[in-house]
Amino acid sequence: MLNRREVLRRISWLAGGAPLAIGAAPAVLGLIQGCSREAGLDWTPAFFSEEEARFITSYVDTLLPTTDTPGGLDVGVDRFIDKVMAATARREEGKPTPMQTGILEFDTNARTRFGKVFHELEADQRGQLFSEAEKSPRYQPAVWGTAVGEQPPIGFYRSLKSMALWGYLSSEEIGTQVLNYDPVPGEYNGDIPLSSVGGRAWSL
Repeated sequence: MLNRREVLRRISWLAGGAPLAIGAAPAVLGLIQGCSREAGLDWTPAFFSEEEARFITSYVDTLLPTTDTPGGLDVGVDRFIDKVMAATARREEGKPTPMQTGILEFDTNARTRFGKVFHELEADQRGQLFSEAEKSPRYQPAVWGTAVGEQPPIGFYRSLKSMALWGYLSSEEIGTQVLNYDPVPGEYNGDIPLSSVGGRAWSL
């Protein structure tokens, strides 16, 4: 099994594709630092229904499980997503948001395939759904926030994945204990081998 540092090395570039303002991440994460995972849903959603929140928690735990370093639930990524949605999503009376529609569709697919909604599935079944969803279009690399080339339509799975990675990589615990952290950086050098800094990307 890959350890957390190896996973981050492979996927951290995706975080730049988060669909919301990156500058909001530290402020929102500040509200949820120090939360630890317990069995079941141990927090009260501000945006999602309880069933939707269980989906988000299961999604985050599947994407970013605890290994030798903290997982997504250990740093409150599920609550982060809930708070971001509560602060930014536009609701229309009687009409679900795209995020809620995506959850419903993902759960419907899970029930069709395995007879249960996503949060009730075994780990290998969740993994199968993730492997299939990974075939969906990816975010194009971006320069200064602008995609290089035409950006394909990004579906629910990858949009939520991007938000989860954004929250995870922006958290204080990951930024200071897993990634390289220097609160007073010196000279910038954008062309050095990753091995020269311990094989870990910088958090700042």
